[in-house]
This record gives sequence, C-alpha cells and structure tokens, in this order.
Amino acid sequence: MGKEVKIKDLKPGMDNITIKVRVLEASKPKVIQTRKGSRIISEALVGDETGRTRMTLWGRKAGSIKAGEVIRLKKAFVTAFRGVAQLNIGKQGEIVKLDDSEVAASNKIPENSPKAEASKRPYRRMSFKKFSRKGGRRE
Repeated sequence: MGKEVKIKDLKPGMDNITIKVRVLEASKPKVIQTRKGSRIISEALVGDETGRTRMTLWGRKAGSIKAGEVIRLKKAFVTAFRGVAQLNIGKQGEIVKLDDSEVAASNKIPENSPKAEASKRPYRRMSFKKFSRKGGRRE
C-alpha cells in the first residue's frame, strides 16, 4: 500500500498513493473523447481536513461513489488541471468505503485546493523542431 497522504500534499505526477477523503459532490458518468478514444468518466469533489480537490473516476469506477461517503483511495494518481492538483482513480485503483468518522465533516473541510506549480510541467512541453521544413536544400 502506498504512503497515505493528505489533500494539501498532492502534487502532479504522484502515483500509487493512498488517501482518505469525504465525497462532497459526485456527478453521473459521462463519455468523453481522449487521444485513446472514448472513455467513461465521472467527476467528484472530495476533501479532508487539509483542503479539497476534484477527482476523476475512470472506466468501471465512474459513478461508483456518492456525496457524503467517506472513502479510502488506493493506487490513485495525481494530474494537473487548470492549475490545481487533481486526484484520479483508474482500473488499477481501489475505492474502499469507510466509517463516517474517519474524515472531517463536510462543514470542517477548508475551501483551499492544492496548487499545481506551472513550472513543473515538462510533460506538456512540445518540440516543433521535427515539424520544421525550413533550412532544407532546394533543388
């Protein structure tokens, strides 16, 4: 089991994490288009006593949680979305329902969200050099 972290500690690129959260909102599953084709997802707003963030549930996990539930995520991963670190749970991940007392009550969860520092986004950088046709010899 990965090390258990808190919402405030989330950083894009983290993988195989374990975290306990309260589900504040949960949406119905929907189909989106990705580079890999159509995928089913659902989204949720989750939090603990250190903050709150959005979470995306992929594939069979989509739609599997409800507002008000307290859950432990295992093998979750973190991405950046609009400058905020966001939780994700996919087919490798697990969702375990916990007792309500395991996470702070909804009204005790702060509004702050973990920031994704813009400088740490090398995976978004693209090189256009290979597309450049300038400088080639003309016959």
